[in-house]
Amino acid sequence: MYEYITGKLAEATPTYAVVEAHGIGYFINISLKSYSEIEGKGEAKLYVHFIVREDQQTLFGFTTKLERELFRQLISVSGVGGNTARMILSTYSPRELQNIIATENAVLLKNVKGLGLKTAQKIIVELSGKMLEIGASDLMAVSTPTASRPESYDEALAALSMLGFQKSASEKVLNAIYKDNPQLGVEDAIRTALKSL
Repeated sequence: MYEYITGKLAEATPTYAVVEAHGIGYFINISLKSYSEIEGKGEAKLYVHFIVREDQQTLFGFTTKLERELFRQLISVSGVGGNTARMILSTYSPRELQNIIATENAVLLKNVKGLGLKTAQKIIVELSGKMLEIGASDLMAVSTPTASRPESYDEALAALSMLGFQKSASEKVLNAIYKDNPQLGVEDAIRTALKSL
């Protein structure tokens, strides 16, 4: 129904953004990767996927068509909903996800919160051929470095809380991560934490 929404970035968090277009504020669920690309900007353009259910209407947004296509492939697998697909795309970059599926590494994929081994195996079986169609060169071009910021610890902790992790467990993991690399950016910190929680 909607292709993309462009407008003023009224609010941005690691899990959602509010984009104001023509006087309407759109609440759009985003991945960690998309957050890292729009963070601190005045305007944003998000390619959207609109999910309608009996009791809910939800917008998911992505900074690239490629990430949106990966999201659509993931939710085409039975048992994988929008939030689970977003969690997968927040934990692994598109290139990492492609490699996991290409190497049939279900054990690594099931490290995503809320994803069991059976569902991880199902994703790999159903998407192994489709991932190759998307194109490795496009996937490799997606990854962008994030700026290191000392205050990223608090943002990472807040993001993990919004994603449903207990504060004490998140703090323990983040403390270990920042001990090794105190200048780590928020996206990298959250992605690393998601692999340990």
